Amino acid sequence: MSTPSAERRDAATPGEAPQHGAGRAIAGAVRGHAPRADRRRIGAHRLDAAEVTLAYGPAVVVEEASIPVQPGRVTALIGPNGSGKSTLLRALARLHRPRAGRILLTDTASEAEPREISVLSGTEFARTVTLFTQSRPAVDGLTVREIVAFGRHPYRRAFAGLDDADRAAVEAAMELTGVAGMAERSAGALSGGELQRVWLAVCLAQETGVLLLDEPTNHLDLRYQMETLGLVRDLVETRGTAIGIVLHDLDHAARVADTVVLMDRGRVRASGPPEEVLTGPLLSEVYEIPIEVTVERPGGRLRIDPIGRPRRPAD
Repeated sequence: MSTPSAERRDAATPGEAPQHGAGRAIAGAVRGHAPRADRRRIGAHRLDAAEVTLAYGPAVVVEEASIPVQPGRVTALIGPNGSGKSTLLRALARLHRPRAGRILLTDTASEAEPREISVLSGTEFARTVTLFTQSRPAVDGLTVREIVAFGRHPYRRAFAGLDDADRAAVEAAMELTGVAGMAERSAGALSGGELQRVWLAVCLAQETGVLLLDEPTNHLDLRYQMETLGLVRDLVETRGTAIGIVLHDLDHAARVADTVVLMDRGRVRASGPPEEVLTGPLLSEVYEIPIEVTVERPGGRLRIDPIGRPRRPAD
């Protein structure tokens, strides 16, 4: 497979998102199909895992992992099945309590000290961090618009209806994800890929400064995979959103990420710009299959190609 490689980026300062050649290319390629994210700054928050260890009972599944999710940047978690990517993302979303280590949220627009996410109220956390996950509640009988309105729950009083700001956020989220045309359709009439985009719209309607995405391109055809990746880059470049994303497709990681975190057997094996982490020797060792990575020219295109059979059967 052939992917654009981004030049090394410097960390974004609050209110200033870095430019990303690959992201601009993807967004430009799909702009005729999906609207660009609006330029409102949702927030400038940073989420950090600091030497986090996670376990299920006695079994440690993530050990001493440190990763940054920074405003105006995309951090992609990659690695073989069972390497701990999704578990770590769930911990960042406060759905898995660390056995050791800290997860810190920083408001980079203020001088406040970082705070552990465990001390935040549910409402404050939900207004700052949202998670797109593969596990979702049953929504048969609800329309797309009603489902997307779930994203406004952190901003609504008990038993209160949607106000003008809520309705505007819902409409914008549906437009961005390409589901506005099916707003009155029942969830039961949607395909898996359509429902995937509806749940992404729920996350966008929540308008948080930190967006965590667990395999958002699953179940999508090629067009909507590219639109989703383009939207991710747009959110970073226009809103300054801090995005953490779990991806299986190395091509997608190379296309969309500013920082790639390669996990292997519960540990962070490497972390850095795509061109430094996505190397043939390292990927071959971690994935246990010969992989060749070539660069056509400096700052040009990465080619990531499996060139042999797995060294041993998958578990």
